[in-house]
Amino acid sequence: MPTTGTDHIVTAYSDELTFLAQSIAEMGGLVEVAIENGTKSLLRLDRELADLTIIADQRIDDMQRRIDDMAVSMIARRQPMASDLRAIITSIHVASDLERVGDMAKQLARRSLKLEGMNLQPTFYNGVKNMTALVLRQVKEALDAYSNRDAEAAIEVCNRDDEVDAMHTSLFRELLTYMMEDPRNITPCTHLLFCAKNLERIGDHATNIAERAYYLQTGKQLTSEVQELQRTQIKT
Repeated sequence: MPTTGTDHIVTAYSDELTFLAQSIAEMGGLVEVAIENGTKSLLRLDRELADLTIIADQRIDDMQRRIDDMAVSMIARRQPMASDLRAIITSIHVASDLERVGDMAKQLARRSLKLEGMNLQPTFYNGVKNMTALVLRQVKEALDAYSNRDAEAAIEVCNRDDEVDAMHTSLFRELLTYMMEDPRNITPCTHLLFCAKNLERIGDHATNIAERAYYLQTGKQLTSEVQELQRTQIKT
């Protein structure tokens, strides 16, 4: 049976939605690499890796613009409804969050350049290293929840945001202690405090992405009541 013009339109629309989802996944992959490289450049004081991370941020910015343009074009041409409209709208928000995460990774790389030549004990970096591992996990699982339209996983990511905040507070106090012990630590520890804040903000953006994933799947906003209900169910 020959295909009709309507069949072609439906297929093209489906392909566009698929490509949009793939673009978000690709952008997410770039951002994960940026976080890893930005942190590595900081921990190793690797100028070459820092420069590469800073340059790579331009590609992330370009991808956000392309995703935005694609989403706006699809809304104008296809006039989507229900779940399709949610998918397109959330892609704009997720791309924006990913772009901001890319900026935070770039800032980590730039801080590594400022720390060059400063002799810091490895213990100074332990808190940053541990916090990065937690934040990177948050980003990965938020993106997985979004890709898989997994509302339950999205709630779990949001529930763990308190861990990121607690680790940030602990690291803040630790670095302040180093600064009080020796005035020579003030400048490098100040840079590390900014890095810790960048990581905390990345965690916030991961939570945003998880909230978008919940909305994408359910059509509802993720409220604190829903999060608390899930915490209670896990405990019981």
